[in-house]
Amino acid sequence: MQLDKKGICKSNHLVNRYPKVGMHKGILCGIMIHKEIMESFMDKTIISIVTILFIERSVAMYDNIQIIPYKGAKSKNPFSFRYYDKNRVIGGKTMAAHLRFAMSWWHTCNASGTDMFGGNTMDKTFGLDGIAMHKAKADFAFDLMQKLGIEFYCFHDMDIAPEGETLAESIKNLEIMTDYLLEKQNQTGIKPLWVTANMFSDKMFMAGAATSPSADVYAIAAGKVKAGIDAAIKLGAPGYVFWGGREGYDTLINTDMALESDNLGKFLTLARDYGRAKGFTGDFYIEPKPKEPTKHQYDFDVATCANFLRTYRLMDDFRMNIEANHATLAGHTFQHELRMATVNGIFGSIDANQGDMLLGWDTDQFPTNVYDTTLCMYEVIKAGGFTNGGLNFDAKARRQSNTFEDVLLSYIAGMDAFALGLLKAYEIIEDGRIDEYVAKRYASYNEGIGKDIREGNVTLESLAAYAADLKDIMPMSGRQEYLEAVLNDILFSGV
Repeated sequence: MQLDKKGICKSNHLVNRYPKVGMHKGILCGIMIHKEIMESFMDKTIISIVTILFIERSVAMYDNIQIIPYKGAKSKNPFSFRYYDKNRVIGGKTMAAHLRFAMSWWHTCNASGTDMFGGNTMDKTFGLDGIAMHKAKADFAFDLMQKLGIEFYCFHDMDIAPEGETLAESIKNLEIMTDYLLEKQNQTGIKPLWVTANMFSDKMFMAGAATSPSADVYAIAAGKVKAGIDAAIKLGAPGYVFWGGREGYDTLINTDMALESDNLGKFLTLARDYGRAKGFTGDFYIEPKPKEPTKHQYDFDVATCANFLRTYRLMDDFRMNIEANHATLAGHTFQHELRMATVNGIFGSIDANQGDMLLGWDTDQFPTNVYDTTLCMYEVIKAGGFTNGGLNFDAKARRQSNTFEDVLLSYIAGMDAFALGLLKAYEIIEDGRIDEYVAKRYASYNEGIGKDIREGNVTLESLAAYAADLKDIMPMSGRQEYLEAVLNDILFSGV
């Protein structure tokens, strides 16, 4: 950290981000804090010096880090990519085009390390509040994305703008901030992957939004979604997400499930119709989650959502935004949920993270399990890749990882894990042993009675007649252990 002759911090990035630091002659930019300084500045007009210094110490090191380079697998530089080479072409597309990484605004810009047993371990207010604070967060967000080479971001309405006392005031704040984000987009080329509205935090949503027993709450939720869709169109987002965090019930004793389901179906239909009428041509997404915060949520898993979309005739417009940790909370693997979405023709986008199998809640950890990222990208490739969707890091650095450098390191780890997963997924496909075995296992459906079954040329009577004299029927081995060994062989080839 450098000071000029008057003791003013020379880092424009810092001073711009922390105007209150500059106001106090930049001495607070120093790494060490002296007793005299503490005594001189400890008055009620100054934001907590300790807090400011904590922030500055972290940001000073963070600011010295420029673009994160690709250095290759042998690199020991923690601030480099070992596997993510954004311009490397695989299967006819660059890594960047395959992966379509996005930054989650709520975790990256707002998460402060708070948990139910303790307060902040990281300050992301930037010494400000209100609109000024949110603009500073935007400056940080776009700086971070540029360092990492991330081309997309995702946000809830209240992530980027302060909530007002009324819906109208909240929308006005949102418009101010989307104007600011649009300026940042025009400067950088970065844009949203998707937009959504937070309809679960405010106390009014304690019993749901589109499933609330209060029609007034339903109307406010509609207003928030309208503003969110307007923001998506304004910023050029190719997706809009619905996560029903409180669309469900805690007990059926006080719940009219039929009415709530119908109201939710009507709500999504209204949103679809409004978006299409206003020129939104992207995908609408539902993000499944079985529980937490609500005991039972109506968007339990992909299969449940698929049935819901069919019931309310929304299959043509809605896709799934699948989160890894939500899959495990539903008792499924991440791969299962991805495959289920593909089978039903509703694969869309991914919230990339991982959970802790010893914990029964959503921990939103950065994804580093290469088995999971490999099988994820295997499913994505098999599904034809992303169209409007991508890989949004719905993840936060751990509570003890509380510096801005840790935020960078977390993203590097997650991006590298998915890049390696992409490489290994293509190796699985090119190796061919797994796909070849699966084809052999179901070969009986390529001819004879199996072909007739697939083509619909059978009746229950004709199948019974065919089967009448069959003897000693035994399906071929599943070879699970062998195929798991093949996967290990591919993952660890060259070791």
